[in-house]
Amino acid sequence: MSDKENKIIFFQPDQGLGKSSFLVQEGISAGFPSPADDFKELRISIDREVVKNREATFYARVSGESMQGAGLDDGDLLVIDRSLEPQDNKIAVCFIDGEFTVKRLKIEKDCVYLMPENPKYQPIKVTEGNELVVWGVVTYVVKKV
Repeated sequence: MSDKENKIIFFQPDQGLGKSSFLVQEGISAGFPSPADDFKELRISIDREVVKNREATFYARVSGESMQGAGLDDGDLLVIDRSLEPQDNKIAVCFIDGEFTVKRLKIEKDCVYLMPENPKYQPIKVTEGNELVVWGVVTYVVKKV
């Protein structure tokens, strides 16, 4: 593979410190603003929201453009759960022929494809000559704005 999005750095969540931020209990209006005294604050931990299985969850940054059509942009943070079963049409971090990549799985009866979400990139047809490990399933994306 020659596309450059394969440089993935993994991080494990640190839930031990119990860090949390304020969460506005009421929804934030995208229309007319509501009075400020209607807001009630709660504490929220992003790790507690997005991590379902602590031992099997990792974070990784997206590097590259091959998944832009799925909303995965360069610098975004992926939440990856290794305990989930890979399924057709899921976005997964895959280890193929010694390199990591993030792609949408296309699982057919006799073949697996790693599908990019950018027309500049070609699908990767997994053959018997490839070594493929579906490393984990992407469960959340934290956008970098």
